[in-house]
Amino acid sequence: MSTYAASKRERIPSLYEELQQVPDSRDDQGKRHPLVSMLALACVALLCGYQNPNAISQWVDNYGKQYLKRFRFTRDDPPGKATWYRVLGSIDWTALEACVTRWAGQVLEVLEAHSKLQGVAIDGKTLRGSKKQGADETHLLSAMAHQLGITLAQIAVADKTNEIGVMLDLLSELVVEGHVFTTDALLTQRELAREILDRGGDYVFIVKRNQPQVYEDIEFLFEPPLPVLKGESWSTAETFDAGHGRIERRSLQTSTMLNEYVNWPGVEQVFQLERQVTNKKTGEVTTQIVYGMTSLSEEEADAKQLLAFVRQHWHIENKSHWVRDVIFDEDHSQVRRGRLPHVMATLRNTVISLLRAHGIDRIAKARRRFAARPDEAIALLGIPV
Repeated sequence: MSTYAASKRERIPSLYEELQQVPDSRDDQGKRHPLVSMLALACVALLCGYQNPNAISQWVDNYGKQYLKRFRFTRDDPPGKATWYRVLGSIDWTALEACVTRWAGQVLEVLEAHSKLQGVAIDGKTLRGSKKQGADETHLLSAMAHQLGITLAQIAVADKTNEIGVMLDLLSELVVEGHVFTTDALLTQRELAREILDRGGDYVFIVKRNQPQVYEDIEFLFEPPLPVLKGESWSTAETFDAGHGRIERRSLQTSTMLNEYVNWPGVEQVFQLERQVTNKKTGEVTTQIVYGMTSLSEEEADAKQLLAFVRQHWHIENKSHWVRDVIFDEDHSQVRRGRLPHVMATLRNTVISLLRAHGIDRIAKARRRFAARPDEAIALLGIPV
């Protein structure tokens, strides 16, 4: 890590200080343990590999009661298992998310200083284990910074609606100006495009048949032979990857020819992305064509940059959803009481973002290290000595 990068990491705001702002809805008479102490301990336990409230309740038993003072607990005995379930399940999840969103925004300001064209992916994820147990609102829509892998905000999707109905609510929690938002085709919606543009941001959207007229217009434009007009250029970029027994070629081509024709807010370029995968063993070749559009002009983003945005959108799957499911075992979590599924999802997102903010990408390895050195996990949260 460079000296400059290291200095930026040192300026990352304290997560512990932000957790102190989460309101405690318990009656004063029933507050045996400070809420911030429980939230901080839960984060450290997750960093050490303790996956659920039952396991979190055993953290102090395994590491020793001397740690209670580090977390500012006021009693000599830690919270019991029932207390963990009751308190975490009764937290005002919206307020917790607001605090974490504010902290993530501050982290982004530090780490993205002086950088340009930073992408933010919006995508949904279902808490499958909790859904099977009958928990409410188990589908969550979240936004994640492409390159940093930090979850910026998350919102629940009501059971009888879909992501389209809450996408503007999620956007209202984010700093839009100066960011480029990417989505899957479901969220390629005019209302979202207008809101992003009105707030000083840009978009790179995938277009499929849920927007039939725009899809047909772009599809027709890229049908060979491509039209040749005076002053019109076709910018192209390619990437090649080889691994896992296959060779993958991606080729993205852009055009400005539809800017005055397509009925869409702020469109500056349309593009075609061709993915060609060759199976090394069989020689079989499969090809997929995807269309899209962006509010970024040719001067702001060429074909190479647009191809990077489209690819980096899927970091939300690799850097967030996959990590939560495989490393944090989220899909097998069957908690269902109150807001407990949502609170645990937020805490998982938060500790993943905390690790990535400090440049830690090998998360499974890091959790094994923290399990052996819990003081390092405590320090990562910014808890005063």
